[in-house]
Amino acid sequence: MGNAFETGLPGRRHRVRTEDVVELEVREWGNPDGQALLLVTGVAQSYLSFARQFSAAELQHFRIVSYDPRGHGLSDKPHGDEWYQQGKRWSGEVQSVIDALELDKPVLAGWSLGGRITRQYLVDYGDAQLAGVAFLSCRPVEVPEVIGAGNAVVQALDITDLASRIDVASAFLRNCFGLQPTAEEFAYALAYNMLCPFEIRQQIGKWWTEPAISEAALRHITVPTLIVHGRDDILVLPGAAEITARLVPHATMSVYDGCGHSVFFEAAERFNAELADFVNTCQDPGSVAATQERRRLPTAS
Repeated sequence: MGNAFETGLPGRRHRVRTEDVVELEVREWGNPDGQALLLVTGVAQSYLSFARQFSAAELQHFRIVSYDPRGHGLSDKPHGDEWYQQGKRWSGEVQSVIDALELDKPVLAGWSLGGRITRQYLVDYGDAQLAGVAFLSCRPVEVPEVIGAGNAVVQALDITDLASRIDVASAFLRNCFGLQPTAEEFAYALAYNMLCPFEIRQQIGKWWTEPAISEAALRHITVPTLIVHGRDDILVLPGAAEITARLVPHATMSVYDGCGHSVFFEAAERFNAELADFVNTCQDPGSVAATQERRRLPTAS
């Protein structure tokens, strides 16, 4: 069985210190002089989640950057609610990476929790420093009706019991995929999921942003915007993408039939082609008007 996470591409490594003195593990791939694409991962995940992007031949002309958010992977893991429940800390991570790597007008793409971090960046910094924004299987507006039943597995957690932590992490990770990974791929992903302590996952779970604040930030987006969602996502329901699309009327929306929460992994070939097309569009100074005129991407069967 193959393992899509074992790409042989460790990437160029950076350690970036945030304004609140958290060190982040940051990696980059592709063309150092290409259009920057900054990928932000989901809760308990890692930059390794995007292995099928940073190893893709069709994306190598971009400067691909990703990092482990605080509490994740090889980044620092401070404990305490204050480190995870203040939105400016999350958006500050993004700005710290942009500044440290001198990213010129990156396309900012966030998956799941990363989509909320992207939203928070727009709340705190706006889109003046960005070439484009992509929301991947996420709920930028945190209304309860778009929370899927797949999140219920976390309720079975007994945080004092290691076996319970492993069982819950495994069940949650299964729910991240509609089209399931191989056994090797799943074991690899579970390993980096376990690097995020459950105490921190609980602290992150308490972070919430008033919907009116999020809605205002989305309405003010002027750069090209891509919204991607799996039709069979049981963690974040497709209705979340529809809310985002209503608030960003110039956005391009792409829905994947037969895919769950991880469309960039489950349907990597289609996703990479659409992402490449979108990032290329973002490099055009007249891309806002061009994006508004583009047809909505077709839904695959």
